[in-house]
Amino acid sequence: MPNPTSARQRPSTTLQRTVLAISVLATFIAFLDGSVVNVALPAIGRELGGGLAAQQWVVDAYLLTLGSVILLAGSLSDLFGRRRVLFWGLLGFAVASVLCALAPTAGVLIVARGMQGVAGALLVPSSLALIFSSFSGAAQSRAIGIWTAITSLASIAGPVLGGVLVDTLSWRWVFGINLLPIAVTLLLLRGLPADPPRRADARVDWVGAGLGVVGLGLPVFALIEHPRYGWGSPLIAGAAGLGLVALVAFVWWERRTRQPMLPLGIFRARDFSVGNVSTAFIYGGVAVGTFALALFLQQGAGYSATLAGFAMVPSSILLIALSAFFGRLSGRVGPRLLMTIGPLIAGAGFLLMLRIGGNADYVTEVLPAVAAFGLGMSITVAPLTATILGAVDTARSGIASAVNNAVSRVAGLVAVALAGSAGGAMSAVGSFHELAGAAAVALFIGAVVSAIGIRNPKATAAPAATVVTTAHAVRS
Repeated sequence: MPNPTSARQRPSTTLQRTVLAISVLATFIAFLDGSVVNVALPAIGRELGGGLAAQQWVVDAYLLTLGSVILLAGSLSDLFGRRRVLFWGLLGFAVASVLCALAPTAGVLIVARGMQGVAGALLVPSSLALIFSSFSGAAQSRAIGIWTAITSLASIAGPVLGGVLVDTLSWRWVFGINLLPIAVTLLLLRGLPADPPRRADARVDWVGAGLGVVGLGLPVFALIEHPRYGWGSPLIAGAAGLGLVALVAFVWWERRTRQPMLPLGIFRARDFSVGNVSTAFIYGGVAVGTFALALFLQQGAGYSATLAGFAMVPSSILLIALSAFFGRLSGRVGPRLLMTIGPLIAGAGFLLMLRIGGNADYVTEVLPAVAAFGLGMSITVAPLTATILGAVDTARSGIASAVNNAVSRVAGLVAVALAGSAGGAMSAVGSFHELAGAAAVALFIGAVVSAIGIRNPKATAAPAATVVTTAHAVRS
């Protein structure tokens, strides 16, 4: 009798390769649109008007809707199936991209960007959940490493692709170009088995969904907009306060409803809870450190915006080159060691930034710090993602991925908000050093949390069902 476990662990089957390609492309589309638009903002402003506020909202509308809808999107993925929700997300992203490309006014563009954010929220949790339903053991860790490496290209490809399209064609092609990878992904999606029928007793937790959207969306809005209005503004204070009340109500409701959007029991899984705490510190540190470096290089050291953007490219290259390797290594040695060493090295990279002086010589001062940071993150990201999602049942991997995405995004927004309030002028070396040091401390705390709290999974047999040959497995 064939062993189903070995069937799951074969390094590459046709369906597994298709799953990985779909997951990578769908996530890449969502990540790319978060960065590609930045270089197009001046051209958008010249053509559509609206001033600086409109340009900011072209970016913020995407971040706001993606961040506020992500929990609901993860829940829908678990309830309706990965294939179905990915199809909805891709179709919605295509429609929204066309509206962005054809937008006659800044207002229409902002609304269409919000629609893109909603569609993007449907893509990311389903993509990762699909990987977890189709790979196990070392093959799963390797797949997460590949996913991390290729989707990391978005941070490099976004500004470069956006600049080329704006300079040679029009800013509208920044959004129109999305249609090609969406079409390819939709074609690949046809090769997946159909999702199983929805359970007759399954219900969408609309009350929880509404509270979750408000509870995440209003604080995210406050964090994005506080530099413009100030924390003392009734708009910002009211949004933050109402959002926190909604979050408390969300937890209360989820504890009592029969079919919660976010089953709070998943937090009893030690690696899931500890991994998310570690995520908050690690990604909070990354956000504040990279924010401080980008501003200081321009405002203090006199770098152009282009050169400041390229300053972080070596870290992205290391992440792309090494993530698959460390993903495989995590599958062999367990994640705890890598989740401890990685943040320590990344934090050391921010400590090296304390050597950066007023002129910020790139080769001797900036590059060593950026390289250390990139090495540390390449060690960290794949094991961290695999550990958090692997700690819960695959039927809940959609909402688990959504929780982790929400934690990382909100932690980054909070960190940058605190940096903007406490960091002083980024033209001053001392202010930059303070924030670089704070970023290092946050990463070190993330390392300690992982070292103490993460448990390596025991070597046990995989469930007796070949994930790549049944429709139920693709759903879960």
